[in-house]
Amino acid sequence: MNKTLLSAIFGAAFAALALTPAAFAGDQTLAEFHVENGGCDSCHQDESPSADGAYEFEQCQSCHGTLAEMDDVHKPHDGNLVCADCHAPHDNNVGQKPTCDSCHDDGRTSDSVLKK
Repeated sequence: MNKTLLSAIFGAAFAALALTPAAFAGDQTLAEFHVENGGCDSCHQDESPSADGAYEFEQCQSCHGTLAEMDDVHKPHDGNLVCADCHAPHDNNVGQKPTCDSCHDDGRTSDSVLKK
């Protein structure tokens, strides 16, 4: 292949990555991002929050997997928390990671886990 063709292929691949929703959604809340990708019904039944958050938790897991299937930071919370307990979809922005020290300020969580 010549250099011009390789440059064009590389440029197209870079543009495709740069134009993905996550690449420019950082200033949106998680809720706003999900609304654009499926409406309020992507998280809420009949576009209304459930009283206990159970429906929304099931919706999170249907796309993102269960806490038990996730990394070591998520696994210990399986059966204890729902996603919104940490990820606050109407408050946190896309790409914003919750801090463990908002709950674990007593040294129970090792630095190696907190820094992941």
